[in-house]
Amino acid sequence: MSQLILYVEEMRGRRGVRDVTARLRDVLGVEIVTADLSSSLVRVGGSMTVEEVLTAFVGSGYSPQLVGQTS
Repeated sequence: MSQLILYVEEMRGRRGVRDVTARLRDVLGVEIVTADLSSSLVRVGGSMTVEEVLTAFVGSGYSPQLVGQTS
């Protein structure tokens, strides 16, 4: 299982966490999503690609940055 770590500066409050995690859960291959509001980091695990994950945010007002990746 691959793991991506995203920094999502715009993720604010519980609503932001819900919105970001919901977008990621809809990505094909995503199995696990955890968000840490205090650090603005989101961990995504599964068989998805970086491109698929970042595409989930197009037009959303969020600008996630990939800060870590394991395969």
